[in-house]
Amino acid sequence: MRLTLHRFDLPTRHPFTISRGTTTVQPTVIVELEQEGVCGYGEAPECAYYGATVEGITAALERVRPQVEAARLSRSKSGWCDCGWPRSSASEPPESPGSGGSLRSTPATRSPNLQLLRLEDPADFWEAMCPALRGDGPRDVPTPATFPQCALDVAAHDLWGKLRGAPVWKLWGLSLESLPVSDYTIGIDAIEVMIDKLGEFPGWPIYKIKLGTPEDLEIVRSLRQQTDAVFRVDANCAWTAEETIRNAVSLKELGVEFIEQPLPPDDWQGMREVYRGSVLPVVADESCQVEADVDRCAGYFHGINIKLHKCGGLTPARRMIARARQLDMQVMVGCFTESTVGISAIAQLLPLLDYVDMDGALLLAEDVATGVSVDRGRVKYPQENGCGVRLLTSGGQGVVGASPF
Repeated sequence: MRLTLHRFDLPTRHPFTISRGTTTVQPTVIVELEQEGVCGYGEAPECAYYGATVEGITAALERVRPQVEAARLSRSKSGWCDCGWPRSSASEPPESPGSGGSLRSTPATRSPNLQLLRLEDPADFWEAMCPALRGDGPRDVPTPATFPQCALDVAAHDLWGKLRGAPVWKLWGLSLESLPVSDYTIGIDAIEVMIDKLGEFPGWPIYKIKLGTPEDLEIVRSLRQQTDAVFRVDANCAWTAEETIRNAVSLKELGVEFIEQPLPPDDWQGMREVYRGSVLPVVADESCQVEADVDRCAGYFHGINIKLHKCGGLTPARRMIARARQLDMQVMVGCFTESTVGISAIAQLLPLLDYVDMDGALLLAEDVATGVSVDRGRVKYPQENGCGVRLLTSGGQGVVGASPF
């Protein structure tokens, strides 16, 4: 496979504010994996809260370039992909050369000490890349390395589906007969501006309202006067346990479905109180990052919000969904402010979910890809295989801030 990295600075439609900051431009890295003229795409947006920077994401991907470019995905079900490893060990990745120069190279740059390891699908590719990206650290600890790992995993799935001639969801044996609808997010702002934002996207069945201000209840009351749609609220760790339990009573009367991450992620005692005392369900976001967090959240939250970049991609997300079902928890997948590349990956999981928040590309002033789209909460799948992504070229409509490195 050939690895190419693209950087984009994505301007947002409006300044997007949550309880801990405002974004007007979203830097992101798009991973392109090419084989036999077929390209798969994944994305890693920058996120300061989780320590993921464009520079760090890029450096991590450069370190694993030799292993990635020693890989080859098969076009047939019984086929395999080859992943490069040092002949001296089958369990540890080789040391990679430092980054530098162009972020585009060819498989000819593969280190001579790499041999081919036959793998069946992107899940095996994820396992092979895991130690190379994370080192010897435990997998149950959140790390910024999950962002580049997610981008590689999603790109491998997109490429895998395109080579196999089918959408990823179909290769997983799923059906699109019954799908949850997405919400549309209203970021924090002056109340009249939040009302205007809602008016720009009328007719959505569900809106997610970002909270964490002294006017939280007044915000929800004012927006309720504009629509009878279902509301979800996300405090992004800004409340206390007492505040959450008190607010939940009024929010339930205002047609709110659930509260997302009301408390800081380390306040487990407070979440126990909320879990027992809130009249509304609570869903974990910042408290549920990696696979081990699903078990930690049981008995503290009624559901979890999985984000592909926090956990490392589609591969671990599917395991998290399965474990949450075993624990009788509701499952949501959410997004960052990101392009259609990332949103199209989320769409492959839709048949497995109770709730979804996949409006990230709609928060942008301009996009850099085509693929799965969302119209008033309803997801539209393209007539494409893989995750359905096509990256717009540097001369194409809607491409912004592309950096050739």
